[in-house]
Amino acid sequence: MTEEIIIAGFGGQGVLSMGKILAYSGIMQEQEVSWMPSYGPEMRGGTANVTVILSDDRVSSPVLQSYDTAILLNQQSMDKFESRVKPGGLMIYDPNGITRHPERDDIRIFQVEAAAEAARMKSPITFNMVVLGAFLKVKPVVDFENVIKGLRKSLPERHHHLIPANESAIQRGMEIVKEAKLTA
Repeated sequence: MTEEIIIAGFGGQGVLSMGKILAYSGIMQEQEVSWMPSYGPEMRGGTANVTVILSDDRVSSPVLQSYDTAILLNQQSMDKFESRVKPGGLMIYDPNGITRHPERDDIRIFQVEAAAEAARMKSPITFNMVVLGAFLKVKPVVDFENVIKGLRKSLPERHHHLIPANESAIQRGMEIVKEAKLTA
């Protein structure tokens, strides 16, 4: 099994953290892993993306031109990466701020209203964990217990008190993800 993932959005949305947690989760599952972040000098508010590869075999290169899965959290990311999802692949997106919804019919498309749900949960910083939960529901590439281990590994110890809220957000994302209906 090899899963090649792009996660893209604005800096400050937890894009890089989500990728890091996925990477650590793969390590906890004894997979071969690559984590390659990319962000502009603006950081918070600018665009950011991270490529994560989880594999049972050695990863030859972290540089990819197409992806099995795209997790897209803003319009700029949708515009840039929608066409780079492999046919038969998967896209998950948060519709908040999206002005042009995905148009492809050769991939599976799911929507998660993560920003709205994190606000309802009164925990906007768990936005990325709601998204991660949605992804893991649709494509369980790592076991839930390894995600929690990955979360514990990637968060500084002074933030470990946030793990229960993050765990709840992951579970909530699993509950609210839904397949997107394309309109013709």
